[in-house]
Amino acid sequence: MKRVAKICKLQFQAGGARPGPALASAGINMPQFCQAFNDATKDRAGDIVPVIITAYEDKSFDFVCKTTPAAIMLKKAAGITKAAGNPKTEKAGSITVDQLREIAAYKMPDLNANDVEAAMRIVAGTARNMGISIEGWE
Repeated sequence: MKRVAKICKLQFQAGGARPGPALASAGINMPQFCQAFNDATKDRAGDIVPVIITAYEDKSFDFVCKTTPAAIMLKKAAGITKAAGNPKTEKAGSITVDQLREIAAYKMPDLNANDVEAAMRIVAGTARNMGISIEGWE
């Protein structure tokens, strides 16, 4: 049984992890991690990939890649670069219910939801807080 030294939550561009200060704090073999992460995420080019790194005392590590954050996917779907400063009064953009369902289905493994409908409500809440309206959604 290996002893866990540290658990780090970081985000990198898919296929674009490089050694740096964020990784140095994890206390792992940086080039080895970057190689493994970049290989694991090369099919998700352009996405931001959250990763949870478990570093062990013998300098070995494990990592788990998560799904791209909903906020980033919503911005991409709405075709905007930033969310509304005040979502109550201003609208940043809009998406369709089909786009919402697609994002919710993709996010399912990382959401605490039993079905796609519940996941859609979670993602719709994120959209509302960003000032993104959803056409055909109450």
